[in-house]
Amino acid sequence: MFDNLSDRLNLVFKKLKGHGKLTEKNIEDGLKEVRMALLEADVHYKVVKTFLSGIKTRALGQEVLGSLTPGQQVIKIVNEELTELMGSRFQDLDLSGPQPVSVMLVGLQGSGKTTTAGKLAHFLRKKGRKPYLVPADVYRPAAIDQLKKLGDQLSIPVFPSDGNMDPVQISQEAKNAAHQAGCDVMLLDTAGRLHIDEELMNELKRIREAIRPSDVLLVADAMTGQDAVNIAGSFDQALDIGGVVLTKMDGDARGGAAISIRSITGKPIKFIGVGEKLTDLEPFHPDRMSSRILGMGDVLTMIEKAQAVVDEKKAAELEQKLKKNLFTLDDFRDQMVQLRKMGSLSDLMGMIPGIGKIKQMKNMQVDEQELVRIEAIINSMTPHERRQHAVINGSRRKRIANGSGTSVQDVNKLLKNYTQVLKMMRKLNKGGMRGLSRSMMPF
Repeated sequence: MFDNLSDRLNLVFKKLKGHGKLTEKNIEDGLKEVRMALLEADVHYKVVKTFLSGIKTRALGQEVLGSLTPGQQVIKIVNEELTELMGSRFQDLDLSGPQPVSVMLVGLQGSGKTTTAGKLAHFLRKKGRKPYLVPADVYRPAAIDQLKKLGDQLSIPVFPSDGNMDPVQISQEAKNAAHQAGCDVMLLDTAGRLHIDEELMNELKRIREAIRPSDVLLVADAMTGQDAVNIAGSFDQALDIGGVVLTKMDGDARGGAAISIRSITGKPIKFIGVGEKLTDLEPFHPDRMSSRILGMGDVLTMIEKAQAVVDEKKAAELEQKLKKNLFTLDDFRDQMVQLRKMGSLSDLMGMIPGIGKIKQMKNMQVDEQELVRIEAIINSMTPHERRQHAVINGSRRKRIANGSGTSVQDVNKLLKNYTQVLKMMRKLNKGGMRGLSRSMMPF
């Protein structure tokens, strides 16, 4: 996300910080480059104009020119203005009203509505809700089948839609069915079109009038850039949407839609889709997103991802094992599994503050299959070998490699990495952080 924009902005900030003292010309030259970077990122030109006007007013005042660290002060201003532009704070789903409340998902065909319905159901269940999925797209049988499969995968009930039923009738009957099933949130996957037309909007209006949803979410493809902003405006005018879900954010290196939508439509982005898995849905926090764009990382989201997958009991057991130097290959594998559950390694690296500014790290290609190979290798070992790695000799390494579909070199690499982790653990237990820092010194 935002790779191109982040690179351009960081170059601008680097130049500004290179000046001991900023002049009005330095700031104006920097803002011209920021303007070009935003326009190339497909940010709406009206948004760019308003955004830069606010920054310029603050930057040319005593807030920057009179500062002891003017370059850092400009970055602070850009961060605050960008956060404000995208909505200031996270706005959750509106789930107010008598249960079961209804949430309508609307949008064009191919924007990812059906998958997003499954992701939202998974997200809401983690929050203690009892979701109910409703396929109301009677024009595309594949959408009905897809939602049923997602429901089975998540063990979440799905209304048995009949392709011959009217979408309004489906919505009304589904509400009664959701109530009888003891569910408190109904997620309605509506039909889309390849383009916005009067027939589509009229159908959606009829559904809205019939079920009175607590929230209406537009699902839009982030990769369409300004088209996503225009589509949001059209749907909002017809349906008064409550917010937007931007899908395929992981494939959008520009990010113009995410920056423009709130300013143009006045409606917040509530969630973003960052991958194909049902867990790849993130609440949209403007302040965190601004930090990512400016290369400052997003530690809070990374912590939340970790908390979502960590088993508290296992974490406590692991802590005791580490203290007693009993960290086995089984434990090593379990940590790899937990890491995989957190999502893409590339995305996680992008959340670490400053990582984008380190050229070697930024250009490093993360092999997502490496964790899969590690798991396969450890699974091919006997329980005794996992507990006592020192017994793994040459013949055992060949057997493990054959059993895991890897090479002896892969097995050797894993064992080497594991022993290095063990050494670091021992240093940490022996001398605390000072001992750990000494173990990482190159000499």
